[in-house]
Amino acid sequence: MSQAETLSFATETRQLLKLMIHSLYSNREIFLRELVSNASDALDKLRFEGYSDAALMDGGGELGIEIECDPQAHTVTVRDNGIGMSREEVIANIGTIAHSGTAEFLKTLQAGQAPGQTQDARLIGQFGVGFYSAFIVADRVTLTTRRAGRPDAEGVRWQSAGEGEYSIETVSAPRGTEIVLHLRDDAHEFADAWRLKSIIRTYSDHITFPVRMPAAKPAAEKGEAEVADAATAPAWDTVNQATALWARPRTDVTQDEYDAFYKQLSYDMQAPLAQLHSRVEGSHEYTALLFVPAAEPFDLWDRDRRHGVRLYVKRVFIMDDAAHLLPTYLRFVRGVIDADDLPLNVSREILQGSKVVDSIRAGCTRRILGLLEDMAREDTEKYARFWGLFGRVLKEGVVEDHANRDRIAGLLRFATTAESTPTVSLADYVARMKDGQKAIYYITADSVAAAAASPHLEALRARGVEVLLLGDRIDEWLVGSLPAFDGKPLQSAAQADLNLDELGPAETELPPVADADWQPTLSALQTALKDTVESVRLSDRLTESPVCLVAGKEGLSGNLERLLKSAGQAVPDNKRVLEINPRHPLLARVKAGADAEHIDDWARLLYEQALLAEGGQLEAPAQFVQRLNRLLLGG
Repeated sequence: MSQAETLSFATETRQLLKLMIHSLYSNREIFLRELVSNASDALDKLRFEGYSDAALMDGGGELGIEIECDPQAHTVTVRDNGIGMSREEVIANIGTIAHSGTAEFLKTLQAGQAPGQTQDARLIGQFGVGFYSAFIVADRVTLTTRRAGRPDAEGVRWQSAGEGEYSIETVSAPRGTEIVLHLRDDAHEFADAWRLKSIIRTYSDHITFPVRMPAAKPAAEKGEAEVADAATAPAWDTVNQATALWARPRTDVTQDEYDAFYKQLSYDMQAPLAQLHSRVEGSHEYTALLFVPAAEPFDLWDRDRRHGVRLYVKRVFIMDDAAHLLPTYLRFVRGVIDADDLPLNVSREILQGSKVVDSIRAGCTRRILGLLEDMAREDTEKYARFWGLFGRVLKEGVVEDHANRDRIAGLLRFATTAESTPTVSLADYVARMKDGQKAIYYITADSVAAAAASPHLEALRARGVEVLLLGDRIDEWLVGSLPAFDGKPLQSAAQADLNLDELGPAETELPPVADADWQPTLSALQTALKDTVESVRLSDRLTESPVCLVAGKEGLSGNLERLLKSAGQAVPDNKRVLEINPRHPLLARVKAGADAEHIDDWARLLYEQALLAEGGQLEAPAQFVQRLNRLLLGG
């Protein structure tokens, strides 16, 4: 053993240590994830270099990671029999944060890569930064290591309290690296075997190598003295699965295995409705195993809670916040994405915006939409079940994802005046449009039932024209973001500029109306409602109802106006057009008795009736009742 030498950390390393000690990581248990990840990297490096130099693999036994704790001494030990480090590498990789052992290794690897070894490069992560997470829970760290291929006597021991200096000395050591964490007073909870096993299973369950911990000793039988045999090696239990289901070829995974994995991942008792398992290779390589649940997740309508997809990097768990990996409208998806390399911040917890992340997000989104398209085409019953669960969420994609708007539009399903259940796609609608029909007609309301009862549909029904019935709150924004489908514009049946001439005559011909005869009545109603409506006009869309309100070309629909008000948003002045049915007996009575004494009451009554018919609310219900009573008694 040589004399210990004391050296100072580089400036940037001292700054990092200060950040670590003051909890740069939001969750302290992540220290173990980082150390296990580094150990896995070291084992990968040894296995890779062992391809060209088999002597490096001599001794050391089966490749793996061992973790143990001492509750009395308040220590946690992490060791591996991987590639290890020389004295120079310890100083370069740990004494200076700007260097990364793995980054240097990758640089060398890419410069002279042997044929057939391309895939090994993806196993290599970054070493150096994560090591310092040990100081989150430890006030002193001791690292003992020896580079594979070096004599036993050329081991290195590195020690530091994380206060700007470290000591380094030459010792005798086995191949690999051992890190001993002397826990801080407020971190003694981690010197507990059950706690460590729980962390390993959460973050490192699927790394390639086994992670072992000492097996629990069986309780001594009554009256039997415990015998401690120091010469007997301790028994070890493998804590992690040491395999990743998503890393296996699809042909090797059974449906039962997929279902069991999904249930473990999502805590759902039901098997998933569908799954997607794909491996993407190219400039950005990743594996995705994604599931569509068969029931609504409890947090489906919490847009800020995003814990559906777990992110792994080289099978090391990083985070379960899917905000960067999938768009909000796919928040019902559960599963894992395992990327070979992603730009993470120093704590590996928060993804940085990058082209890599954008590529993964776009690729996974396309594949999920493809999965849904296949389901809709091949199994309509299953897709109807999906739509009942997640249709309202998927509609958000039309508003939010312009790149995939047309694909999402093709997945939408609606109830219509011809089909009471939401099974009609826009493609179905277009395929059965009437001759001469140029637009896709829809009506929005508080519910599908309210939409079906809307007076705005009467003329379209009379001509046999199918209308989409939209009863979800998101539908107003959906139609605002989807101006057309398959070259056919979407047209509201409640818009003032509805053109019925192109649809041909009604099945039952209505008696003609002399417009000039109605001008005095229209003028009187317009005067009475001058502060309430934009205009009053005769309607050609009403066949049964006396009145309806329609929106101008740039005006808000009544349904959208109500939604905005209910959300507490300021709504601009939105006067609409009151249409009256000249063939209705009530309007004939108004026309006959349109005098100064009753016209104001009739005007207000007709307006409020139109408002109620479309699901609106009266500003003064008591006045409405009084007005109605006056007209009933006076009539």
